[in-house]
Amino acid sequence: MKVKALRNMLAITLMLVLMGSCGGGDKNGSGGPLGAGNAAQKAYVAPGEYDEFYAFLSGGFSGQLSVYGLPSGRLFKVIPVFSVDAEKAWGFNEETKPMLETSHGFLPWDDSHHPELSQTDGVPDGRWIFINANNTPRIARIDLTTFETVEIIELPNSGGNHSSPFTTQNTEYVVAGTRFAVPVPQQDMSIDEYAGNFKGVLSYVKIADDGRMDIAFQILMPGFNYDLAHSGKGKSDGWTFFSSYNTEESNTLLEVEASKYDKDFIAAVNWKLAEQYIAEGNYEEMNSPYLRNFYDEDTQMATTEKFETVKVLKPEDCPGLVYFLPCPKSPHGVDVDPTGEYIVGNGKLSAELTVHSFTKMMTAIENEDFDDERYGIPVLNFDATLAGIVKSTGLGPLHTEFDGDGNAYTSFFITS
Repeated sequence: MKVKALRNMLAITLMLVLMGSCGGGDKNGSGGPLGAGNAAQKAYVAPGEYDEFYAFLSGGFSGQLSVYGLPSGRLFKVIPVFSVDAEKAWGFNEETKPMLETSHGFLPWDDSHHPELSQTDGVPDGRWIFINANNTPRIARIDLTTFETVEIIELPNSGGNHSSPFTTQNTEYVVAGTRFAVPVPQQDMSIDEYAGNFKGVLSYVKIADDGRMDIAFQILMPGFNYDLAHSGKGKSDGWTFFSSYNTEESNTLLEVEASKYDKDFIAAVNWKLAEQYIAEGNYEEMNSPYLRNFYDEDTQMATTEKFETVKVLKPEDCPGLVYFLPCPKSPHGVDVDPTGEYIVGNGKLSAELTVHSFTKMMTAIENEDFDDERYGIPVLNFDATLAGIVKSTGLGPLHTEFDGDGNAYTSFFITS
């Protein structure tokens, strides 16, 4: 559909909605554009009564986290996280200034995305909610007993923290992937040397019983762009699945050069095997300074800790750690159904959802049913792991999410 035609269609739709709002309803509001019944009454929550749900909404460039009641739509609180907030003195008073410190100095703003609740047995448990800082890679933890930010940890070796923060089935870890590849370790390097030299890092942040965060290890991956991820559940517990694109490793004219391949990848990471490799000492200790900021509710003071190194795993030295599942053009999202069997990826530039079977994936790994390898990482045969494809027309799926009952919901963007 051409952009001009799309605009005309939207204008006609808006005109029809406005026309419909001029009549068709009775004095009680039971008709009209909101449909049968009184929609306002359905959303009404009387003073002193509770909403059924809380909605946690990332603030984007505000750097904060908003809390709304549903179905009322009441704004309960804007929780300051990554940006100063004069109303609450966040980042202004001496008690909270340390929360916005990084290895690059004091940062009074950021771009926040993807709130993720802590989980028990794959179900949100309401203890904490995590949220990312996209610009200067960090993860924050908000305590849901106080609805206050209590911890922010910085992620070294990362460029763009969009692929974050996603919890494992029992909140053993919060995981994060780098959106844009960088030289690791950091060094001056020509962009012409991008392919093979720039790297993407997947970070596994350990969550203690009291919620405290610590970088357990990072996995040094090829220099692809890593985006939204989800960890396995049930039978696939112990794995995390990261969508990735720009497997062409392009560094210019990305709309063209990073869209050449028919398929990109979902990276399947066996994090329980990673723990084994760490225990065996099969890792590199890399100089990677980062900060961790903590707010103590008892003392009402924030403090900063500095760390100098991280443990880094290299897939080419750790067999079985990572496999690539092919996924049509530029996937920007992946999710796992509540049973843990189906891994659903979407191609942002392909109008379809690709559903992989975890059972078939494990069989393909056992049979070494590989089509290729990239930097020592096996690429599994597409047909060997495929459970099915859901097609749509005219719309490209952007992100896919499952609810607790196993229903899949997808947000779309319109292709022209």
